[in-house]
Amino acid sequence: MTTLAKNISPRGNGGGLKRAKEALSGRRALVVGLASTGLAAARFLKKCGAVVTATDSKPLKEIPAAEELLSLGIEVKAGGHEGLEKGGFDLVIVSPGVPYDLKLLCGLRDLGAEVISDIELAYRFIDAPVIAIAGTNGKTTTTTLLGEILKDAGKKVFVGGNIGTPAVEFVESEMAVDHCVLEISSFHLETTDRFNPHVGVLLNITEDHLDRYRDFEHYAETKFRLFKNQTAADYAIVNMNDPIIAERVRNGLGKGRAVPFSVEGETKDGLSYNGSEIVFRCSGQEERYPVSDIRLKGLHNIENVMAVIAASRITGIGRDEILSTLKRFEGLSHRMEFVRERNGVQYIDDSKGTNIGSLMMALRGLKGPVILIAGGVDKGGDYRVLGPLVKEKVKLMVLIGEARFKIKDALGAITETVMAASLKEAVEVSGKNAKAGDTVLLCPACSSFDMFRSYKERGDKFKEFVRAL
Repeated sequence: MTTLAKNISPRGNGGGLKRAKEALSGRRALVVGLASTGLAAARFLKKCGAVVTATDSKPLKEIPAAEELLSLGIEVKAGGHEGLEKGGFDLVIVSPGVPYDLKLLCGLRDLGAEVISDIELAYRFIDAPVIAIAGTNGKTTTTTLLGEILKDAGKKVFVGGNIGTPAVEFVESEMAVDHCVLEISSFHLETTDRFNPHVGVLLNITEDHLDRYRDFEHYAETKFRLFKNQTAADYAIVNMNDPIIAERVRNGLGKGRAVPFSVEGETKDGLSYNGSEIVFRCSGQEERYPVSDIRLKGLHNIENVMAVIAASRITGIGRDEILSTLKRFEGLSHRMEFVRERNGVQYIDDSKGTNIGSLMMALRGLKGPVILIAGGVDKGGDYRVLGPLVKEKVKLMVLIGEARFKIKDALGAITETVMAASLKEAVEVSGKNAKAGDTVLLCPACSSFDMFRSYKERGDKFKEFVRAL
């Protein structure tokens, strides 16, 4: 498939940090939000010679690295942003968790400050081809798998962004790599300007974060910013089974070369699925990837693998090298993770399924009756779209958290529904009602913060309770 595959060489050898110091030295910079990404950005800016102020709405005692930042000569404004609205900054780095329309940020823009994400900041100094993976669901699995394939093929790779290491730390490390693989969230894309991945991957767009965006159209439009700056030399890997993406591709996605994939129907130049193989066709050539060789299961993971195959082939990785990694890669914790089988019942941890689209894909990929544990903090979506799948596959819903009443109102008339006061109770109720051949699925379709610190803690507790049955 030489018409598509390219061997891409590194664009540099760690010169990005030098350029960053030249560009940032003496600039007055403000970092808004001091979780891991903001902390990394503040350190990076200081190392590059910027005059840095960092701010967070949390009180000083709840910012673990505040003492470190102060010791570096970084001014820390905790407990709010009082006085910062007066300006004096020419560069503002906004952390992903901070809303783009925060009053402080709007005011600073009006005063002429450049407001960008840490991804945009890092991109300006990255000296390697960037592959960026975006989408509502599947980003982390796809990003991690692509990184593993490239590493197994002998490439030097940085994998980070929205997962693992912040991108600015990669620039700071001066590490020379063949490829920079970044997971990108819509929060990052809100504040990009020059960001242009050589390979952009958009997996899907389903309702999520509607508590942050004006509406679904606004959210979707943010995702499409991934392709805004692409040229004819770049690639856009897109899921044509997603109606929102398919419509945009038909109406004009951008200047990058579209590489479509779909689990339903054939694609002329792209990837399709025939039930047993992934078929990649390009300019009259064809490659086949048996699904039996792939450890990841579920239709949603077939889509993820399709995107990874396309990105891998573009970078020059061969079919056999790709299959070698696919045969061993088992997936990530809390993402459709098999926990145990008990009395013929399978227990699956999909705690990372924090939105309606992820639950939809999880149910699509499961056979047999499902006992569904769902609920948490509602994110503004319409659970009624799940009705047909719930009717077809879910024999019992066990609902927890703040959103349990909203989910019951939307879906409770379709299948038997039980309310549980805790995740432990939900697991116990599920275990008592499950019969051989059933699957107990934790896929909350909600965030975790009403009951847990993170989706990881929620998933770990689920596994603990399941193993205690």
